[in-house]
Amino acid sequence: MVDTQLRRRGIRDERVLAAMLEIPREQFVPLESRLVAYQDAPIPIGEGQTISQPYMTALMAESLELRGGERVLEVGAGCGYAAAVLGQLAARVITLEIIPRLAQLARDNLRRSFRDGNVRVVAGDGSGGYAEEAPYDAISVAAGAPEIPAALLEQLNDPGILVIPVGALDDQELRVLTQRSGHVESRVPTLCRFVPLRGGEGWR
Repeated sequence: MVDTQLRRRGIRDERVLAAMLEIPREQFVPLESRLVAYQDAPIPIGEGQTISQPYMTALMAESLELRGGERVLEVGAGCGYAAAVLGQLAARVITLEIIPRLAQLARDNLRRSFRDGNVRVVAGDGSGGYAEEAPYDAISVAAGAPEIPAALLEQLNDPGILVIPVGALDDQELRVLTQRSGHVESRVPTLCRFVPLRGGEGWR
């Protein structure tokens, strides 16, 4: 996976590559999908949700430019896999999941397969962020939004980076917003297709 899907497609951050090698992806997918856990595609995890393809997980993590001491907010915990990768790269990760059953699944998976203890799963509406532990040095959103939720920008540190898919229900562009000295710059490294962002600032 790391050699053929990540390095060959341009992922260069060695810390991200090491994290993807370390975290056992097969432990985060349903039992019946473990034989295809490392394929270059998203995998259903129940409740109409998916675990992102490995390349997208790596690209989003690399785009956050984590160096090890950051506080990170993830919106859309799903099965907990991306949170585990982020937990390898940052000091503290808060991951939000609006579907209670998946929030518990993420907790169980992280407890079993990721023992660093620096990832906290919170069940709730992630579209409005999590003000209790804001601001965040980096924010990663694993669901497609119709527009960038204002609350997430408000909870982003300065300097800070927000990575979020934005666009229509079926197709989005991955936006990387970098905030420095009160100024926000945006770039689009790729087009993408994520499940819809649910909640008060997502799709109704």
